[in-house]
Amino acid sequence: MADGKPQAIGIPDSGQNNSITPIPAFDPPKKPKRNKYAFACAILASMTSILLGYDIGVMSGAGLFIQDDLKISDTKLEVLMGILNVYSLIGSFAAGRTSDWIGRRYTIVLASVIFFVGALLMGLAPNYAFLMVGRFVAGVGVGYALMIAPVYTAEVSPASSRGFLTSFPEVFINAGILLGYVSNYAFSKLPRHLGWRLMLGVGGIPSVFLALGVLAMPESPRWLVLQGRLGDAKRVLDRTSDSKEESLLRLADIKEAAGIPEECNDDVVQVPKRSHGEDVWKELLLHPTPTVKHILIAGIGIHFFQQTSGIDAVVLYSPKIFKKAGITNTDTLLLCTVAVGLVKTIFILVATFLLDRVGRRPLLLTSVAGMILSLASLGMFLTIIDQSKQKLYWALAMAITSVLAYVATFSIGMGPITWVYSSEIFPLRLRAQGTSMGVAVNRVMSGVISMTFLSFSKAITIGGAFFFFMGVAMVGWVFFYTLLPETQGKTLEEMQVLFGTFFGWRTTMRELEKNKRVSGTNREGDQGNGNGNGQIQLGTTRN
Repeated sequence: MADGKPQAIGIPDSGQNNSITPIPAFDPPKKPKRNKYAFACAILASMTSILLGYDIGVMSGAGLFIQDDLKISDTKLEVLMGILNVYSLIGSFAAGRTSDWIGRRYTIVLASVIFFVGALLMGLAPNYAFLMVGRFVAGVGVGYALMIAPVYTAEVSPASSRGFLTSFPEVFINAGILLGYVSNYAFSKLPRHLGWRLMLGVGGIPSVFLALGVLAMPESPRWLVLQGRLGDAKRVLDRTSDSKEESLLRLADIKEAAGIPEECNDDVVQVPKRSHGEDVWKELLLHPTPTVKHILIAGIGIHFFQQTSGIDAVVLYSPKIFKKAGITNTDTLLLCTVAVGLVKTIFILVATFLLDRVGRRPLLLTSVAGMILSLASLGMFLTIIDQSKQKLYWALAMAITSVLAYVATFSIGMGPITWVYSSEIFPLRLRAQGTSMGVAVNRVMSGVISMTFLSFSKAITIGGAFFFFMGVAMVGWVFFYTLLPETQGKTLEEMQVLFGTFFGWRTTMRELEKNKRVSGTNREGDQGNGNGNGQIQLGTTRN
């Protein structure tokens, strides 16, 4: 190199001249730009999760006013707070079948409509029984939204930004919680009988706009393929993929998973007959392969530990916790809960940008470790306050700090990764039902925790309750470390390779990476000589 400049790496062109043909495969890969269309679709779909977040946030403060106005006991309040999670089971189980029947998009619309009716009933409730009816209807809508939002988002997202986009449901849950807390504070000045009804009723307003906005979204390409609409699926994939090559690869993977022959490329094709879900449930529960069993354990386990580590107890009962810590003024209590919502929202936004850069496992393990430390701190300082006969301002400050640290560490990993991970590991044929099982476990455990927290904390003290949650989080950390493989950057159909060996998944991961490097080298060699028989000369040209 007489001029000192690097030359293109290549081979002689067909032997007819000595010009050098560049080999594109050796150029450093360019990072794909964020797909704006997929981004917009994920935003619209995930906004349905704001409905659950708003209900959680608003009930934490409204519960104080409902208990005073309707003169209900702590037990009835516990049931009122947590029963929505149990009711949401109906929606989450029905959503799998409904989304396969009418499509992912119209299922989201249905979720918004159901929640709107529920919010209206709660806002107009004259008594406790009527309020419970409203909770039932709203719960069904929440169950639909919780199941379908991450499924749809995972199915439209390119692999390069799937973690970022499928974390959006958790982002909007947190945004909803913050809005609920703000609503508590805004309406707390109104007469008691009117304030809590407005807090609950206005939650129906966003659902109207959501239902209309979702109609502008495309249908999931995977659902379209399952209906035999390959032309429509290809158009959606072209718009939601980072490149034409990725679009074709995603379409081929989905066709293979749906049982459509590779050579079928018509706009509309005949799809092999499938059962109405009976075979799916048999494959999931009765005769699962080692791969499906591992996926099921991972998908359900992460939802189980997300809830049993105490997040809903902290979010739903934060006013009660702060009151126990020594804050007696209602305005101050509600402002502290707003701070909790603000911290949760800020840290979930940070998490969305880290998911596809840091990876699922490092972020999850770091998050749970932070939760363990903050739960230990919260339990210790609440115990000190409980045992002291005088007000300890330093202990109060440390208890509030521990609550904020807990929601921050939860939101930066455990919160979003639960939804991202469980929505991306199930194969296509099992995805709707498998995800609905994870959501069902999530809601059951959330309901159990939220409906028993007050009684539980009275039985073993409030500090003891948080020490219990700390122990659960420690078991969760071990579970995640041993059984959950990294899924960052993997295509949805590639996930199955990582699962099935349980504790030996690390060996599988190393083999997968090794095979990728070998196949990549082979492809480069083929590009260099056209037929794969020649050799690529790596070096520099001489003048």
